[in-house]
Amino acid sequence: MSTLEITSLTKIKRAQQRGSYDLQAIYEILDATPLCHVGYAAEQQPIVTPTIHWRRGDRIFWHGSRISRTMVAPELQPVCITVTHLDGLVLARSAFHHSANYRSVMVFGRPELVTDRDEKTAVLTLLIDKMLPGRWDTLRPMTEKEFAATSVLSLPLTEASAKIRTGGPSDLESDLDFPVWAGVLPLTTMTGSPEPCSHNSLDQIQPPNLTGYKVG
Repeated sequence: MSTLEITSLTKIKRAQQRGSYDLQAIYEILDATPLCHVGYAAEQQPIVTPTIHWRRGDRIFWHGSRISRTMVAPELQPVCITVTHLDGLVLARSAFHHSANYRSVMVFGRPELVTDRDEKTAVLTLLIDKMLPGRWDTLRPMTEKEFAATSVLSLPLTEASAKIRTGGPSDLESDLDFPVWAGVLPLTTMTGSPEPCSHNSLDQIQPPNLTGYKVG
């Protein structure tokens, strides 16, 4: 299935031309950043928590402390996961038509706790290797205490939609001659130079794949 079914939760109601239910588009937006926000209700209080996510096939994963409200409260109850990339500020000729260029995804569903030991190890390995390919095998192995203290939740990508805005300002034709600069200020995520830990040994070599590293 390359296109998701539209539901009452995923249907784009405003600016429908910006909506997409294409799975590949959704995957690309999710994969382009490790940061998402998980929205859920805890004791009738809405909570939105930023966290690291990663994807394998048609499932999205996130992890946290076993006793954290972030992990305990969402299990088996409805959640909404959002991912947003801010690509530019759209400066129009009127305040009303100012906007932003962006790529966003919303995912709905009931998360499941990953309990199988081999599966949990596999998805945690995927998390680390998504951050830096090949890193898991170079690390000190997790202790049983660390493994038990870490929970992983997963959510199928069966109810989701993307919304994307590109291009310049949508000014009224009658405003096009108004004497003020209009256009787009592009915004990008930059990768800085690696900053070694002060406890690194003098002969510790920087991983070669940190050079030219790109997020996502």
